[in-house]
Amino acid sequence: MWPIAVFAEPSANTIAVNVDQARLVKLPARVATIVVGNPLIADVALQAGGILVVTGKGYGATNFIAMDRSGEILVDRLIQVEGPSDQLITVYRGVDRESYSCMPVCQRRVTLGDGDAFFKTTMDQAGNLSGQAAGAAAPKQ
Repeated sequence: MWPIAVFAEPSANTIAVNVDQARLVKLPARVATIVVGNPLIADVALQAGGILVVTGKGYGATNFIAMDRSGEILVDRLIQVEGPSDQLITVYRGVDRESYSCMPVCQRRVTLGDGDAFFKTTMDQAGNLSGQAAGAAAPKQ
């Protein structure tokens, strides 16, 4: 008989977000300080009106604590960051891994765990493209 794996559904106290995506969470308006357990897993940004933007940075779980100006804890919640939501294809070349998003056509997609050369090449190309676009959009003097 094979063991059966059971996966728990996120509870009401858990914020589930995919890596490289964001989720909005409504907090009490009097929140003054946010503390994140592990900012390599999730990043948070407090916006006006008590809106918290939670962005998945890496796989795993962490938490955030929201406090008011006097240090009273208003919210303490778990953040669960899961894999990408797009149709991801993973290619292994020996020990190196490459990821491609195939929605609708397969394109390079940098994902945590990809091989160093693939990761660097893709990030360099994205940076160059962004720099070219910013330079083209700059007003001519």
